[in-house]
Amino acid sequence: MTYSKRDTNYDIIVAGGGFAGCAAAVAAARTGKKVLLVEKSGALGGAANVNLVNPFMRYYTKDSEGKPHTVLSRGIFGEIVSRLGEKGGIRGNIFSEETLKSVLDEMCTEAGVRVLFHALVCGADASDGLVKSVSAAGKSGIMKLSASYFVDATADADLSFLAGFPCRLGREKDGLCQPMTLCFRVGNIDTGLFRKSSDIMQKAYLEAKESGATDNPRENILCFATLSPGVVHFNTTRIVKLDPVDPFDLSEAEIAARRQAADIVKLLREKVPGCEECVLLSTASEIGVRESRMIDGLYMLTSDEIKACCRFDDGIAACNYDIDIHNPEGSGTSHYYFKGEDYYTVPYRCLVPAGSKNLLAAGRCISVTHEVQASVRIMPVCCCLGEAAGIGAALAAGAGCGVAEVAPSAVRAAITEAGGFVG
Repeated sequence: MTYSKRDTNYDIIVAGGGFAGCAAAVAAARTGKKVLLVEKSGALGGAANVNLVNPFMRYYTKDSEGKPHTVLSRGIFGEIVSRLGEKGGIRGNIFSEETLKSVLDEMCTEAGVRVLFHALVCGADASDGLVKSVSAAGKSGIMKLSASYFVDATADADLSFLAGFPCRLGREKDGLCQPMTLCFRVGNIDTGLFRKSSDIMQKAYLEAKESGATDNPRENILCFATLSPGVVHFNTTRIVKLDPVDPFDLSEAEIAARRQAADIVKLLREKVPGCEECVLLSTASEIGVRESRMIDGLYMLTSDEIKACCRFDDGIAACNYDIDIHNPEGSGTSHYYFKGEDYYTVPYRCLVPAGSKNLLAAGRCISVTHEVQASVRIMPVCCCLGEAAGIGAALAAGAGCGVAEVAPSAVRAAITEAGGFVG
């Protein structure tokens, strides 16, 4: 696909360049549609890039011996993993963000997606369920971009909200969201000695909390290995009771989380063997948001349904990641784990905002309850949701019909034909 610099009209516009948005754009462009992918940062990858979220959480079932059995997140996500492997950018579920950026650039370019970086979707012209155009703020001012169909892959349901579709924030009883977390990397660690010092670290952390040396409400320190020698990834700051879609609350959260990160690094140097000379290498460019706005869709998936491992006739993605809820009010993390070969599917209807004629949502902002969102929010599943949204939008564009009128069987067939798994 060849584009003019002045092109402002497309078949499909995808807002958000994370896993969901990239998959939606690539899937739609592979059908021959003219696709624009709008991303606020300077690289693709979303949470993996902007928020340093790593590694991939489990996206496969396990057999009776606890070994990986059925891969649930395939299709475009499987392609991404394969390309990361070819470039030496993944080991197990741990991956290189820098390699991921180049992989996603290549996949979008090959598919014919036009990518617009440094552009924040800040408005929408919509009426009677029809989105006509979006406004994006860039260095040259506000751009008006038109399309026949749209995909909201902003994670925060920004486009759906701006277009006037009904949305919810956080859990049902009080609107509180799961905590925000600023991930960070610490280098110059003797990782062999560090691994043996886990109990010492956790004890020192609890003592720091008791003495007031840190105001982090998290119950323990959560960290992961990386692909780099001597570098450890920390996913352990915790900011509660702030609104992830309020810029003032977000600003307060960034400052508080950086303070918590500094507290952890100080504790590591002073208390944990193997970390005496450690250094803070980087914090994510933006604090990570687990939960924020979600659309009110044609169907809302509930915790009872996923615990029963319901598999829907219009299921377009499969998941068995645990219901992983970080306490929105403070300390503690609750888990509901799926057994062995158990999994559930996500209905296509959850991607359709109520009343929408030409907008689909993908990623963690789809129509599910607070508990279900805690399971579907992981990057592999978001990628599969994005692929389904891209295919749904492309099929609607081809038929000239509303997104709710697309036959789910056609979406499922296209996903399967492209190597995906729908249950």
